[in-house]
Amino acid sequence: MARKTMDCRTMPSERHCTVQISGEEDEVLEVAAAHAVTAHGHTDGPELRNGLRAALRDEEALQVETGSFLQLIEFHARDLGGFRAVAEEWRDRMGRETTARWGVVAADRDRPDTYVEIVAFPDHAAAMRNSEHPVTTDFAKRMQEVTEGEASFRNLDVAEVLRM
Repeated sequence: MARKTMDCRTMPSERHCTVQISGEEDEVLEVAAAHAVTAHGHTDGPELRNGLRAALRDEEALQVETGSFLQLIEFHARDLGGFRAVAEEWRDRMGRETTARWGVVAADRDRPDTYVEIVAFPDHAAAMRNSEHPVTTDFAKRMQEVTEGEASFRNLDVAEVLRM
């Protein structure tokens, strides 16, 4: 049976909650209902549980989906360790406030010392909240100290996800 997941970042919320729950379907529904009651003030009952059940996703499908937003950042660095340290510091300082779901750093095989980072967000608005955060602003300055030249950015709306 496929694992299921529920991510508060995909639900409308004034709190901008970042809780993500995954496991077997019944387990996720129980924990999600308890969270919805205690953290968001909902009343447990059939209406809540039906809404939660409709929001469940296969764990793999949530990695990126139509409507998600990807930011692609290309940069040059002779020492990837410096970038890694700055990125880890950013992650520690952002903690629960980050809206990023995941990130990947890949080395360009054809261009030495060239890297591409891809960061996924639930949507463009979530990415903008993340970008405007003071910790991210500081990260951008620190990144310039450990990389060579200007990083280039591409802002991408996921139009379609092809499952292979």
